[in-house]
Amino acid sequence: MNIDEFLHINFWEMILRASLSFFALLILARILGKKQLGQLTFFHYTTGITFGSIASEIAAQAETPFIDGLISLIWWSVLTYLMTIITIKSKKARVLIDDKPTIVIQNGLILEAALKQNRLHMDELTMMLREQAIFSIQDVQYALLETTGKLSVLQKPAEQPATKQDVKADVTPPSYIPTEVVSDGQLIYENLVELELTEDWLMKKLKKQNVQSVEDVYFAQVQANGSLYISLKDKARRSSP
Repeated sequence: MNIDEFLHINFWEMILRASLSFFALLILARILGKKQLGQLTFFHYTTGITFGSIASEIAAQAETPFIDGLISLIWWSVLTYLMTIITIKSKKARVLIDDKPTIVIQNGLILEAALKQNRLHMDELTMMLREQAIFSIQDVQYALLETTGKLSVLQKPAEQPATKQDVKADVTPPSYIPTEVVSDGQLIYENLVELELTEDWLMKKLKKQNVQSVEDVYFAQVQANGSLYISLKDKARRSSP
């Protein structure tokens, strides 16, 4: 076998390995469930890194037997899934694996021992407060360091923003969840059905705003009060009176 044949075979082997690894990772990730990155605990974070490392090893290292790597990836997924089930079923296991939130400010007082326990210094604490638009610690009633590493804050009553009930505003529940019904001139039927609305209803709303065709609409969204927000395509906007 000459060098060109060897490189040709090796190229297609790596393409195949990368493709299979990609789809294996996609399928297993879907099975394991979804969490936003900001919701990941340290356990999930390290598990995700290892998960990706195994997949990249399978895809990029020709010396690694593909089947061995795939078995390792699947088994790691099984272990992660089992640990997730255990933490759902057992509070003790959940605390052991994910830890529990820690109060770092109580009744406006900084708990120094809690900061040391979590290896958190004052600069980090004040930065996390500023990220929530809180610049003075004396405005804080309670602050908890969550298992995700984020800070949850309860401000003192005098510093809390007024609610609609406080100012006696209308608190009627919204009729709809704001939902996209037209995208780039295409009607999204399933969203209309989910909202229990019809195409006739949509066309009446469009005609009230002097829009004759769905194709002229770049984006349309049903609002919470049942009104329709419309953004026309550039071409339709220029030709409109």
